[in-house]
Amino acid sequence: SFAPVIVGIWPDPADNEANIKWVKDYYAAIHPHSGSEGGYINFMSGDDANRAAENYGANYERLSAVKAAYDPDNLFHVNQNIAPAKRR
Repeated sequence: SFAPVIVGIWPDPADNEANIKWVKDYYAAIHPHSGSEGGYINFMSGDDANRAAENYGANYERLSAVKAAYDPDNLFHVNQNIAPAKRR
């Protein structure tokens, strides 16, 4: 297994769309070979909101319930956020 980190840096903001697409396409191509379901959680970007559930796997629902009990308004959130379970 390996943990790839792809950092795209370019000088001209006019190139954003093409370069961001290249980074995302490259990640999609190599991720199946990483040996990880969701990837290394601390490498998540703002675009990776759905990866938290993949990373935590079967534990995600339990962690979400704990989050709802102790942080229902999701005050403590970052890229690797576990959203609070919806109130019933």
